[in-house]
Amino acid sequence: MAAPLQVERTPCLAEEDIVIFEESVRKFFQDRAPESRVAKWREDGCVERAFWTESAEAGLACLSMPEEYGGMGGDYRHEVILMEQIGLQGVDGFGIGLHNAIVAPYIFHYGTEEQKRRWLPRMANGELVTAIAMTEPGAGSDLQGIKTTARLDGNEYVLNGSKTFITNGQTANLIIVVCKTDPAQGARGTSLLVVETDGAEGFERGRNLDKLGQEAADTSELFFNDVRVPTVNLLGGDEGQGFFQLMGQLPQERLGIAVQGMATIERALELTIDYVKQRKAFGKSIIDFQNTQFVLAECKTEATVARVFVNDCIEKHIKGKLDAATASMAKYWVTDLENSIIDRCLQLFGGFGYMAEYPIARMYRDSRVQRIYGGTNEIMKVLIARTL
Repeated sequence: MAAPLQVERTPCLAEEDIVIFEESVRKFFQDRAPESRVAKWREDGCVERAFWTESAEAGLACLSMPEEYGGMGGDYRHEVILMEQIGLQGVDGFGIGLHNAIVAPYIFHYGTEEQKRRWLPRMANGELVTAIAMTEPGAGSDLQGIKTTARLDGNEYVLNGSKTFITNGQTANLIIVVCKTDPAQGARGTSLLVVETDGAEGFERGRNLDKLGQEAADTSELFFNDVRVPTVNLLGGDEGQGFFQLMGQLPQERLGIAVQGMATIERALELTIDYVKQRKAFGKSIIDFQNTQFVLAECKTEATVARVFVNDCIEKHIKGKLDAATASMAKYWVTDLENSIIDRCLQLFGGFGYMAEYPIARMYRDSRVQRIYGGTNEIMKVLIARTL
């Protein structure tokens, strides 16, 4: 099938070594994550732990971490390629993007030297799978409203609280927990405490949540009941830095969501264009009807504009020039467009588009959460409005 867009790749992704890496990632997913295996993950509600190990052995874990910490020595371009290929190859629910491009950077940018050497190599070799626990039953986009507390007791913190909607929640054994070390200080009393869950007394995993989509992604409730965490696990070593650490990394998280959304848009268009060329109605291919042509012309135009914008954001981020407001624009606008284009593509599949075994139906379900996590699109607009 021909690619539906003819937008040149941003120069930083067109370099020979990146193109070679992209082909290796594509081949890995085609070989190790065929549709039958991904379907089993959806049935089980979780990507099997063995696939994390296989991915680490293939060099896909901690792509952008330095070699001195066990990483692959790449940069954000490699993470973009990985996220794109997860979307383009339909590897639904695999949470390595969060592991690589969200959790690892927190540890690398804010962790002490001892913390980086203790955790990053084990994240790179597959021993540790990670998550970040922000959201609570009563606090989502408003991170200042979290209730989870960490009380200092000698050389340990006593952690109490609950989290929900946590990606990799059933699998992760290293979890960054957003908590209040000084509840009286508001945002300035927020800290990030790293919990090693293996053998942690008082730590419990709740339900693997039954979601509208993303069935293969283990999304969980987590409970911390007097969990004792050594003070050396306070990210960065200083209390009260958590809110500022979170704000510093959110632009990359939001760009990552836009990258994922763009890959889904392109896969949806590719599958739909192929389908309407093959499907017959009233004696001719569906592509021959003017309505089909107009709908897909609109979708292709919008997708092309989005790709140019996302390329520009990637280029800016590689150069360290992507600001928070522009990242918010990318997150909200691309994910809104993702849902709009997939809805129109599904319509062109007719009744088959409503059948769960068709990829377009799964993309329709899976894409809805893109407008919610990473900060709702309404919050993105609030952040953008502050720059007016």
